[in-house]
Amino acid sequence: MDPIIIRTLQFILAITILVALHEGGHFFFSKLFGVRVNKFYVFFDYKFSLFSTYSNWWRKLRGKAPAKKKDDGSYEYEGTEYGLGWIPLGGYCQIEGMIDETQHDVEKLKEPAKPWEFRGKPCWQRLLIMIGGVLVNFVLALIIYCAVFLAWGNDYYAVKDMPYGMKFNEQAKELGFRDGDILLRSEQGDFKAFDANLLRTIAAAKEVTVQRQGKEVTVPLPGDISLLTMLKSDPMFCRPFVPAEIDTVLPGTAAAKAGMKRGDMILAIGNTPVDSWNAFTYETGRMADILSDCTTRQDSLKVLTTTIVYKEEATGKVDTASVIFDNEVHLGVGMTTIARYATPTHEEYNLLTCIPAGIGYALDMLGGYVSDLKYVFTAEGAKQLGGFGAIGSMFPPIWDWQMFWMMTAFLSIILAFMNILPIPALDGGHVMFLLYEMISRRKPGDKFMVRAEFIGMGILFALMFVANLNDILRFFGVMN
Repeated sequence: MDPIIIRTLQFILAITILVALHEGGHFFFSKLFGVRVNKFYVFFDYKFSLFSTYSNWWRKLRGKAPAKKKDDGSYEYEGTEYGLGWIPLGGYCQIEGMIDETQHDVEKLKEPAKPWEFRGKPCWQRLLIMIGGVLVNFVLALIIYCAVFLAWGNDYYAVKDMPYGMKFNEQAKELGFRDGDILLRSEQGDFKAFDANLLRTIAAAKEVTVQRQGKEVTVPLPGDISLLTMLKSDPMFCRPFVPAEIDTVLPGTAAAKAGMKRGDMILAIGNTPVDSWNAFTYETGRMADILSDCTTRQDSLKVLTTTIVYKEEATGKVDTASVIFDNEVHLGVGMTTIARYATPTHEEYNLLTCIPAGIGYALDMLGGYVSDLKYVFTAEGAKQLGGFGAIGSMFPPIWDWQMFWMMTAFLSIILAFMNILPIPALDGGHVMFLLYEMISRRKPGDKFMVRAEFIGMGILFALMFVANLNDILRFFGVMN
């Protein structure tokens, strides 16, 4: 199956689970406190829905009379309407007597509050109803992480066990790092795996200890390196050093025609030395950039024609081959990975140990996400905002249940945090106004709440527009 389809299906399944449980949190506390819920929808149902318990075909299937429709097009209240919308941008739980994106009839709210209405309940009950969705999403992430660690354990490549250390870019070398340095620790503690947390630690570190040529060396750092710059640099701040040893040679390609074989080591492209796959991909990427500016076939052929210096595994002989890359600047070789040179670390968990491990991992993910938000308010950070395409691409191209659940848990943390932000129209906006009411003993006016709701929706739609526009621009190569 096409990787795009697999990623899309995983994304839709994850979002369906998260939205249903998030709205279920609001629903649970509403029912707990006797508040009437008119609608419970997964995804939005603008104009029509894919499924509704108010649909006449559904009612007939269950042996009930068709739903009664009033003159204004709405249905007579007969309990909660459950449904599935067609716009996968979220969902909603329409709570009676509450101003939100689904209802803002101020005139209706001038009537005395009914016992089953949201506005008629004590402030602390309304507060629990509003944080119910966020609470469920965060608890869900904890449960998923604990379950994943219990079922699969945790596999990673420890940076201290990478025999060739790291490959660093020029920014890192100016700070004192050297290619081949094995990262050991910072003043915050030992490094574990090569991931975003490692880079965050380096960005905030005052010093990093590395192993260089068998000796421990301390590299002093400023403590305020931009993580965004570290990630966006080409090449990136650091990557595991993987020698340019050929894993496979595809038949009919430039490498096959040159006589290259598995195990051969690439040493140079043209006059540019290559000591790793990191350097190889950077050089071929540079060639691709030059190729995109070519206007004639002759110019393109000139860029694609070069020499490859490589060392034969069988004889140890260094040879030079003339090659012509294809139009995508592919040599036609499979690259070795860190798995060829390092032994993975596997951690097993039982029913007791998986709980603190899962909670700790969830808190690390939340802390990292929150710390990275400061970059959103920079010009470069705004360009990194991603919409549904960017989120979908985070899922693996093959169906991997372990990765699926890890991604679902991560999205659940993001959903919980984003919803608790004090922006009107989000749960956090309602919480902010409820806290104001609890402190001041005064409710914000209904008209004010309606205006705030519209402003909040405007902010959310603007952010959504920018994020998805970035996806489109990246897809067409207008923006990196």
